[in-house]
Amino acid sequence: MRVAFLSSLIGLICLCPVAASELQLELAVGEARLQAEYARSPNERARGLMERTELPGNQGMLFRFDDFRRHCLWMKDTPLPLSAAFMDEQGRIVDVIDLEPLSTAIRCSREPARYALEVNQGWFRQHRQGVGDQVKVIPVVD
Repeated sequence: MRVAFLSSLIGLICLCPVAASELQLELAVGEARLQAEYARSPNERARGLMERTELPGNQGMLFRFDDFRRHCLWMKDTPLPLSAAFMDEQGRIVDVIDLEPLSTAIRCSREPARYALEVNQGWFRQHRQGVGDQVKVIPVVD
């Protein structure tokens, strides 16, 4: 099962012109499709979407955390209004929060999470996705 999942992931990686450290993934959130930059390293996660002034409607950033626990986000130096979905190790959404631009307020997941997906604020509502829904084609790294 895991081999088939990883094979399908490799087939869906978008070879878009991005910086060498950035990996673009094609994600399925319910019936909606989304391109996401994949932030895997501590530096990529810390940088996130800082200083971005726009984010196309069906794009976002997927964060993979090193450990499975409650995680927190903030919007320091991020001028975009964003929504974030926290997901467990299987990609099931466990919490969705709205994040205010340039805020230093720390917002944490209600439940343990392995991933967070940041998109334009309201994207999850617009696509009728929320707690309990599945994000597919999330990379599994052992």
